[in-house]
Amino acid sequence: MGPTPCLASCSRKRPKATSFAAFLRTGPHPNYKSKFLRPEQLCFTLTTPRFFGLERRRRRRKMAISATEALLGDTVYGAVDYKGCPVTRSTTGGWRSASFIIGVEMAERFTFYAIWSNLISYLTGPLHQSTADAAANVNTWTGAGCMLTLLGAFVADSYLGRYRTIFYSSLLYVLGSGLLTLSATLGSLRPPDCEIKTSSTSSCHSPTRFQVIFFFLSLYVVALALGGHKPCVQAFGADQFDPCDPEESKSKSSFFNWWYFGISCSNVVSLCIVNYIQDNVSWGLGFGVPCISMIVALVVFLLGYKTYRYCVIEEKNPFVSILQVFMAAARNGRGSSSTTDRNSLLPVDYEATKSAVHGSSTQFKFLDRAVATENPDSLRQGWTICTISQVEDAKMVLQLVPIWATCLIYAVVVSQSPTFFTKQGRTMERGIGSGFQIPPATLQTFISLSVLTVIPIYDRVFVPSTRAITGLPSGITLLQRIGIGMFLSVVSMVVAAPVETQRLSVARDAGLTDKPAATVPMSVWWLLPQYVLFGVAEVFVMVGLQELFYDQVPDDIRSVGMALHLSIFGIGNFISGFVISVIEKVTTSGNGESWFSNNLNRAHLDYFYWLLAGLSAMELGIYLCFAKSYVYKNKRDAISM
Repeated sequence: MGPTPCLASCSRKRPKATSFAAFLRTGPHPNYKSKFLRPEQLCFTLTTPRFFGLERRRRRRKMAISATEALLGDTVYGAVDYKGCPVTRSTTGGWRSASFIIGVEMAERFTFYAIWSNLISYLTGPLHQSTADAAANVNTWTGAGCMLTLLGAFVADSYLGRYRTIFYSSLLYVLGSGLLTLSATLGSLRPPDCEIKTSSTSSCHSPTRFQVIFFFLSLYVVALALGGHKPCVQAFGADQFDPCDPEESKSKSSFFNWWYFGISCSNVVSLCIVNYIQDNVSWGLGFGVPCISMIVALVVFLLGYKTYRYCVIEEKNPFVSILQVFMAAARNGRGSSSTTDRNSLLPVDYEATKSAVHGSSTQFKFLDRAVATENPDSLRQGWTICTISQVEDAKMVLQLVPIWATCLIYAVVVSQSPTFFTKQGRTMERGIGSGFQIPPATLQTFISLSVLTVIPIYDRVFVPSTRAITGLPSGITLLQRIGIGMFLSVVSMVVAAPVETQRLSVARDAGLTDKPAATVPMSVWWLLPQYVLFGVAEVFVMVGLQELFYDQVPDDIRSVGMALHLSIFGIGNFISGFVISVIEKVTTSGNGESWFSNNLNRAHLDYFYWLLAGLSAMELGIYLCFAKSYVYKNKRDAISM
């Protein structure tokens, strides 16, 4: 038996001048798309001679066992390097590679927050949109970006791989942010200037149709870039830790915490610096700084390409495999149960090292029809009959659907911080010292600061303490973590509603009801508790959802798992926009005053917050019902919730 193709490719020397360019075009060596041999197979390949005496064969066998043990101790199964060769734990991956990837994500979040956090101010300012229309546009754009992650994840897991998807998405990010910079800088693309702080915008010249189209086209190029970048970067970062190694498994759990810590640092910088530039210097520079940030991030990402671990992409499309299960179950209908030995329905290349059959085998039994057959030869008909491992993968995905659905109202709540919270802050006293005014969007910094404060406490104090009680690596289960965060989001809305009621009362008492441009004599620090509660809730919900949708999906579609997590916030933003539009129509019928009036002193955001608090409480109750029956992929976590 000769050397494996992978080892043969490692022995070949490639010209240094073209290797990196070829890597960007094709990704890791083509062999990383094929089935990668296990370490013991490699040892056997290297040490089995064709013509040796009996004694020399015995010595070789002994050497093979030793080599196997050595390789098994340091080789990461299922991962290859940029040449498509076996990777060793000591020279690739781990925190060294993850630090490059966290740095890239920090730059991406810096860019995204620079655009998203203050977008409503640009839409109601230079573009002269109403508050309700601007909020709906922000929600639609954010939702579109999150939903496009499903497309980006599909392309990454089925065709390009995560590395190349990140690379091309970063280029799109640079393009989109560059176009936004031009739209706010060039006279032919920039809306005409006007005095924003007036009681009416009638004196301002409306932007031309071309200017509006160019701006939104640039904005949606960024959304497309977000769709490819976001689901792949975090999955690629988690891929740098071997779940089969006890120490790296613990590091992977911490990775999700410190990942969110890193992007929160980036958010603070973006909210403090870029928002100030946008409000007090120029929008062109405010969009240009994030563009430069993405260029630097792309360079940093490319510098680490030799240290990364690249997951093997299976020849079979994982999406088609899961779709086949549902089609086969539907076609087989209510057919009789199989008398065939279930082991005969395992895939031909099924390996003993693969994870045990998922605990959800007792759930979604209707999918078992996909393997109901009396004739094992029909396994060749993929759309009529499927293997057990295919069915178990489909059950894993299906089991996440109720959790996904019961987090949507939480996403609606989250979408309020860059829209109505920001508009509230703009009407209140924001002065610090002599003359300095806090940009209203910068108040979102307190969400990130809360995250930065709570995550180290959670990771270094809470997790070890609860781990000693439960025996779980993460201290508490992922669903328990998410449930705690959802409860805190309910509390945040209960706190936000009376604060807005108080702001309206102060405005009435000061005679400012019909003076929307006047500053309400109430400190902006009244909004601080709701921002802090948002941040603490994010530590539990956001990080918990990220880890849940990475860990509890089939290994072949982990990018899609991250995309499913992000699609919660995409759909949530669409729901938020839809609810705002419906309430706007209902409350303005019969010449009534809108809850979202451009004059916030006549609006009723407090009613809207009470509505969200009630919906969130109902959602939490439904979530708890589904969480109790959830069965974890990892049986170590197979306890209640």
